[in-house]
Amino acid sequence: MTTNAENETLTRVAAGTPMGDLMRQYWLPAAKSGELAADGDPLRLMLLGEKLIGFRDTSGRVGIMDHRCPHRCASLFFGRNEEDGIRCVYHGWKFDVNGNCLDQANVPPHQDFKHKVKAKAYKTEERNGLIWVFMGDQDNVPALPEIEATLIPDAEMEIGFHQRSCNWLQAIEGEIDTSHVGLLHYGNLDTSSFAKDGIRKYSVANRAPEYKTAETDYGFMYGAHRPADEGNLYWRVAHFLFPFWALPPVNVIESNFMARAYVPMDDTQTMILVMVIKNDPYGREVRAIPGGSMDLEYEPNLTDWYGRWRLTANAGNDYMIDRDVQRNETFTGIHGIVVQDHAVNEGMGPIVDRTLEQLAPSDMMINRVRRLLIRCAHAHAKDGSLPASASDPQVYHGIRSGQYVAPADLDWLDAYAKIIADNPVRYPLPDAAE
Repeated sequence: MTTNAENETLTRVAAGTPMGDLMRQYWLPAAKSGELAADGDPLRLMLLGEKLIGFRDTSGRVGIMDHRCPHRCASLFFGRNEEDGIRCVYHGWKFDVNGNCLDQANVPPHQDFKHKVKAKAYKTEERNGLIWVFMGDQDNVPALPEIEATLIPDAEMEIGFHQRSCNWLQAIEGEIDTSHVGLLHYGNLDTSSFAKDGIRKYSVANRAPEYKTAETDYGFMYGAHRPADEGNLYWRVAHFLFPFWALPPVNVIESNFMARAYVPMDDTQTMILVMVIKNDPYGREVRAIPGGSMDLEYEPNLTDWYGRWRLTANAGNDYMIDRDVQRNETFTGIHGIVVQDHAVNEGMGPIVDRTLEQLAPSDMMINRVRRLLIRCAHAHAKDGSLPASASDPQVYHGIRSGQYVAPADLDWLDAYAKIIADNPVRYPLPDAAE
C-alpha cells in the first residue's frame, strides 16, 4: 500500500518538494514551437507550480521566465515584445530572453543600475517542433534527452497537447497500465473486430495478462504477455522514462515511433504531450473501431494559466457519455480513447487517495515505478544524487515500446533485445557525424 506520506512525495511538484526538485533536473517540453511568434504575444505557462511567460524575440530566440517583473512584480504577460526583449508596461523596464535587464525607462541615466538587475529566466532549447525549458541549476544544464520520437523531424511527426485535470502521477499511471486497454477501450470487442492476420486481436482474446518488469538506467520497463498461437506469447512491452515520459505499446514494435510526456503544470493539472509518426497505421485502425477515435475536439484557447489545449468533452458535460450507446454499442458510451482516459483519471479526483487502493498483480509496473520515484526523490533530497538519465541523454538510446509475438521459451528481455537490434533507431542522433 502507498502511504499518505509517500503519496505526498509522489504528487507534489512545487519547488522545494522532493519530486518537484527531482523533476527540475530534467528538460521539460513546454510548448509547440508554433505557439510563439517572433515579436508576438507572450504566452502564459504553468510548469511545476510556477507561473511563467514564454515569448519569441525579434531574432527568433525563445525566452521563458517568471511572469513577475523584478522591479515591482507586475506581470510581464502584459509586456511589449519588441526589439529583442520584453518590456514591462508598468515602468518600462526591458529584459532579454536570458533575463538581462536592457533598459530602465523610468530611471535617470546617471542613476541607472540595469547591470545589477536580472529577471528569473530559464534556459530553453528548440528541437523538431518543440520548445523545451530547464528549470534546475542554470549553470549546470544537461543536453536534451535523446528519446527516439523527439529526434524525428517534426515534418514527419504529429505533435499535440491536451490538458488533464488531475495530478500527473494518476495520469501517467493510466499509461503504464496495459490491462485497462482490453477493457476500458476494447471492452465491447472480440477477436473478429481486428485484422485476422494481425496480433492486436490477442489483447481481447485474453484480457488478463501476466507481467515481467525490469529496472533500467532510464526508468522502468514491463512486458505484459498473453498466449498467442501455439508455442508463442503475445507481448506488449512498454517503458517509463524519467521524469514523466511513457512509451506506450500501441502499435507493432517495428513502427511504434511515439512518446507521451505527462508534464505537471501544478499538483492538480497535467499537460500531456503526444508525439506519434504521421500516417500511423494504428491510428487508422482505431478510428474504424466503434468509439475508438483518436481525434480530439478542443475548446478555444484562452490566455489564462490553464487556458490551453482543453478538451470539449470534459467533467462539466460528463465527457459526453451516452448511456444508450454504452448499453448497446460500446463498453463506456464515451467516444474516443483519450476522452475515456480523461474520464477515468479525472473521476478519481484531483489527487487520488492511494491508501484506499487494493492493488492487483496487474498493477506490478505501477507499484514498482512508485517505489523507484520515491527512492530517487528522497536520494536527491538527501545528498543531491540523481538517476543516470538526468545527466546522460544517451541512456534513452535504443528504447522503443510495442507489440510482438515471440517464442514462449525465449527470455523476454532477450526477445526484446533481438527485435530492437533488428529494428534500430532510424533517425540520426544529435552527435552523429555526417
